Amino acid sequence: MPNQVITVNRKKYAAGLFWQPVAAGFMPRNYARSLARSVDKKLNLFTEYRAMVGLGARRDGLRAGMSSAAAAVMDSFPEFSSFLAVFDADKFYYLVAVRNGVILEDKIFASADAARAEYARLAEIPDWGMFVAPGAWGMPRAVERSLNELLPHAPRTVLRSISRFRAGVFSLALIAVFAMLMFGVFREPIMRMVAPRPQVAQINPELAAEYRRQIEEKNKELDQQFEIEKRPAPEPIVMPYESLPDVTARAEMCYQAIGFLMQPITGWNQTRAECGETHASARIQRSFGTLGDFYAMAPDIMPGAFVSEENEGTILMRATLPQIRTVASQDERDAETVMRDVQSAFQSIDTPVTVQIVVDVLSNGVETATVNIVEIAAESKLTPMQFMRIFDDFGGGYMTRCTWDAGRRIWNYEVIIYAK
Repeated sequence: MPNQVITVNRKKYAAGLFWQPVAAGFMPRNYARSLARSVDKKLNLFTEYRAMVGLGARRDGLRAGMSSAAAAVMDSFPEFSSFLAVFDADKFYYLVAVRNGVILEDKIFASADAARAEYARLAEIPDWGMFVAPGAWGMPRAVERSLNELLPHAPRTVLRSISRFRAGVFSLALIAVFAMLMFGVFREPIMRMVAPRPQVAQINPELAAEYRRQIEEKNKELDQQFEIEKRPAPEPIVMPYESLPDVTARAEMCYQAIGFLMQPITGWNQTRAECGETHASARIQRSFGTLGDFYAMAPDIMPGAFVSEENEGTILMRATLPQIRTVASQDERDAETVMRDVQSAFQSIDTPVTVQIVVDVLSNGVETATVNIVEIAAESKLTPMQFMRIFDDFGGGYMTRCTWDAGRRIWNYEVIIYAK
């Protein structure tokens, strides 16, 4: 098999990805990088989907920006958390197996015999919600579906590079191309500027002295007629920890905003909600209801929420977060001490956590300043108010993001602490 790409509706989809659930407390990109190092270092692309990461490699024909076929198939069967499906994909056969919302198999087979054998092996596992197979196979309880009808035209879950190095190289290449174009446009003025000019030693010394005298007199006249403007002093650098949202107020606001967007609507299921820095959003999947049912209830129970239809079975709702009081706060400990104390705090409640130190550089155009930041990521059953109590003994804390996964019934938190 030459690659792991299938073409449906004249659009290329990535298949044959290596899928794994994201470990508790890990950022998807960091987890994908760690997983690639332990499985196969040539896996250099990843995608994030429903608390899972899928890994692939450019050597298999995959490219950044390519949509995941397995994720698109799952979106097409929102009513089933477990299904076994095989599709006729032009010259190949494409198999997707999903158990309890987790992708077990995502494979391309070059022959029908190999695909049928794998299908038969997996079909022996009990409690599949649905079977899909080509009609010519005559598989019991299986229905035949076409990828042309299932996969959407608009990308949903796309591959990204695990490493940021390629993006940096691409940016440098763009800058180099831009510089070359600018040189071509302004070549003549630049050449005139750098062309050698007559030196004072080559000019009549008397004429040069007279020329300098005239310039000095003219400068004195200008100084007397106009006051030389002084450059205004730059604005002082404003440190981010000087105006942080109050920890308790921020936690309560996010909890209330997510509760506001997660109100039940007949025939629709809220699957995921997130509270960011300025907005809260929720993704809603259709079960047996209709769009008419949704619009008949949503405006009354969620007034002011922005509604976006991703497709006929998925709706994204968003609400703007209100302004809350801010305070100046910074932890008096150094970053290494804060990181160690955070790890100790989570060990005391037996909760996995990911902690790292980053340094942010601020500038006002003249001066620069650095800020030491401790980044924390963790999953928990605790509500935002309960979770942020873990940081009662820390200053400079800010919950940048929290997410509620309705399927797993668990919270995902991202918190930063400004250290000395």
